[in-house]
Amino acid sequence: MACASSLLTEEQFLCSICMDVFTNPAAIPCGHNFCLQCITNYWDTSNICQCPLCLEQFYKRPMLRVNIFIAEMAAKFKKTIGEKSSGSAEQQCAKPGSVLCDICPGVKLTALQSCLVCLMSYCATHLEPHQRIPALKKHKLIKPVENLESRMCKKHDKLLELFCKVDGIFVCESCIDTDHKTHEIVTLEEEVKIRKTQMEMTQEKMHHMIQERQQKINEMQHSVETSRNNADKALSYSTDVMSALVQYINRSQAELTKVFGAKKKKTETQAEDFIKELEGEIMQLKQESEGLQQVPLSEDHFKFLESFPPLSMIWPRTKDWSDIKIDSEEYTVETAVAQLERLVIKEIRMLCDPDLNKMQQHAVDVNLDPETAHPCITVSEDGKQVRYGDTKKKPLVKPQRFDNVLNVLAKEGFSSGKFYYEVQVKDKTQWDLGVAKESINRKGDIRLSPNNGYWTVWMRKGREYTANAGPAVILPLRQKPQKVGVFVDYEEGQVSFYDVEARAHMYTFTGCNFTEKLFPFFSPCGNDGGKNSAPLIITPVKYSG
Repeated sequence: MACASSLLTEEQFLCSICMDVFTNPAAIPCGHNFCLQCITNYWDTSNICQCPLCLEQFYKRPMLRVNIFIAEMAAKFKKTIGEKSSGSAEQQCAKPGSVLCDICPGVKLTALQSCLVCLMSYCATHLEPHQRIPALKKHKLIKPVENLESRMCKKHDKLLELFCKVDGIFVCESCIDTDHKTHEIVTLEEEVKIRKTQMEMTQEKMHHMIQERQQKINEMQHSVETSRNNADKALSYSTDVMSALVQYINRSQAELTKVFGAKKKKTETQAEDFIKELEGEIMQLKQESEGLQQVPLSEDHFKFLESFPPLSMIWPRTKDWSDIKIDSEEYTVETAVAQLERLVIKEIRMLCDPDLNKMQQHAVDVNLDPETAHPCITVSEDGKQVRYGDTKKKPLVKPQRFDNVLNVLAKEGFSSGKFYYEVQVKDKTQWDLGVAKESINRKGDIRLSPNNGYWTVWMRKGREYTANAGPAVILPLRQKPQKVGVFVDYEEGQVSFYDVEARAHMYTFTGCNFTEKLFPFFSPCGNDGGKNSAPLIITPVKYSG
């Protein structure tokens, strides 16, 4: 951008697009002026025809012509600037943000270099002595910078041209002999070189880390896509299998209807035939009996025997019915169907229990009771978390406190109805959960079993799950639970455990005879070398309805 002696005159002859003195200036209908080529290019690259300054839109592109008067004035302005610049291409006015020459009077030109000895910045004209005079040639010149005073040591009034690696600050030559005698001192150039090398290494490391993380993102996205595809396949397969199973059951039901109908019809037909035959014999016997009643009972033996033949000759021909009977058909299908129902329900509940929502409707607020906690475990202030502690506390000895095993009970006890709660077991390798009756033994070694008043499930070695029944039952879970739900039906004598996220049934204690209060039971177990440091967390139940 060329300069003039007056800032006002300069603004009058500047094109607001190229920020230079007008070349072939043209006025547009709103009154603003631009270089003819600048405004033409501007409109050629825009979807709308408008003024770049006031943004007035023109529905029809104006026909432009060069303003001769402004063109002549601009030419004179350029000539004046040319004379003042002495033909030097480097003599340019300072652009916003540029370092200015400290010597130029009036309008200051852009500085080309700064002198660290003179503490001044020079344009091309005023820099000439530093390039010609031998004494000034020894001065250190750098790219133009502002506030050169900040590069001087305030204590020794010397140039800060060294760097202390110990304190990480700029120092001068005198500083080396005073406060930094034993410190590692390098030149600014050396430190810059080291920093640039470190920066390059850091950038390379960051680039490598970015690639690693991008790779991890790709792996996760691939895992998500694979999981999505597996879920779709599993859903499609389960839908097909369930539909086929339902169809098969319906066909079996239809076939059983035919079979049972045929058996029933056969029994009914056989009975009808027997009954018909019996009724025929009854009729025949009645007729013979009536005939016998008509035989005269004379006291004359000769006449009686003459009129009444031997019974063997008149006895009707009948069948011996003593060993003939209709057997009621026994249908064993009830037992078979009941077994099938139990098997199907068990397998489906292990996959995904559709009744879990019903259990969650009985959610209760459970809080841990620190008065029952073993001294080596820590209960959070809100009573929702328990974890193993590194140091053994010395709490008051109380009869309700566990003294030898890492257990804790809830404050709330239940002696009727149904209740349900959920516990997060994420990131743990060992845990025990369940319910215990109020009168359990809390001192010494304890065996978890229903006989001792405990109905619990535990996890060991990060993957082994056991229901502590009598005897113990190994649980072949399909995946590792992150949150376990515990449901109790007091009157029915049932304690059930669920994998909440998978919505799958884990195990149910049945036939329990509860006669006293039941308390939710927890054990975070030992630290397992730091691998089991995560707490057991009682979480709010999210009932989906």
